[in-house]
Amino acid sequence: MKILLIEDDGETARFVSRGLTEAGHVVDHAGNGRDGLFLGAGGDYDVMIVDRMVPGLDGLAVVRTLRAASVQTPVLFLTTMAGVGQRVEGLEAGGDDYLTKPFAFAELVARVHALGRRRPMVHAETVLRAANLEMDLIGRKVRRGSQEIDLQPREFRLLEYLLRHAGRVVTRTMLLENVWEFHFDPKTNIVETHVSRLRSKVDKGFTPELIETVRGAGYLLRSPTPGTVGA
Repeated sequence: MKILLIEDDGETARFVSRGLTEAGHVVDHAGNGRDGLFLGAGGDYDVMIVDRMVPGLDGLAVVRTLRAASVQTPVLFLTTMAGVGQRVEGLEAGGDDYLTKPFAFAELVARVHALGRRRPMVHAETVLRAANLEMDLIGRKVRRGSQEIDLQPREFRLLEYLLRHAGRVVTRTMLLENVWEFHFDPKTNIVETHVSRLRSKVDKGFTPELIETVRGAGYLLRSPTPGTVGA
């Protein structure tokens, strides 16, 4: 399953993300409510795990906003707020289940699987595309038109993340957390450097350029209709 985790505590986020990944799931992590809302609004997750107390926009507000926008992805609240009234509040806000911290990981997995069974299972994608750019996740190959592109492992992960979120802006923080697994700002230009290198391989000499810098927001991988561009 594809799971969105909205959790600001770095240790908890690493523990949950690692465990779910080892269980065979794909996990996107957002460290604040605004990034979580942005990702969740895409509607392509099987389950969302949401901490109630996250910065930027609290978990209740995130879920209420998503439900108002007709996003019906099952939501599991994962929080220290254990009172009966707080649990009721979470469920009435649009949550489907509620698990309090500390928790047993086996129970978390069981609850996630139960929520996932409520939605039709979607076959995992093995090829990602945008215009004439194609990534084969099994063969670990990337092509632009007829030309094969050689990427380093980190560049491959970066491009995979951009392709999975094609047509949507991804922030620097989202890239640090999901590509580098940093839950802090390293105060370096690591993201900018890798995006520049990736752009030189994926866009240079091709039309149109697909990787776009959105000033003050992050990066966007454009997704024009295939067949309308040249190699």
